Amino acid sequence: MPRIQFSSIYVDDQQKGLDFYTDVLGFIVKNDIPMGQYRWITLVSADDPNGPELVLEPSAHPAVAPYRAALVGDGIPMTAFAVEDVQATYERLVAAGVRFVQEPVQMGPVTTAVLDDTCGNLIQLAG
Repeated sequence: MPRIQFSSIYVDDQQKGLDFYTDVLGFIVKNDIPMGQYRWITLVSADDPNGPELVLEPSAHPAVAPYRAALVGDGIPMTAFAVEDVQATYERLVAAGVRFVQEPVQMGPVTTAVLDDTCGNLIQLAG
């Protein structure tokens, strides 16, 4: 059975993305390898350091901008992260200055909220 090893998210600036995803969201660095003009940066959850890795991909490819603009324009998150308590995470991140485009909402058995990652993406929190 296949398993998820990497999932990519496009960021306008890899260092800015790295700072946001580590300092604000709390991911930890798994790899940060110079690759010419860019870096191979992967992050993992502190709770699952051997789990799936989030790749901070440069958004330089011409297909990325219209793709992301369409998603953001329609309010569609690029990806979703699971958290134990969406409301508590929302309150912590709002206090840290994170902008949410959707406050926590109960959706059947889950609660979701959507934040702006400051790197061109909307990210959903679910729990």
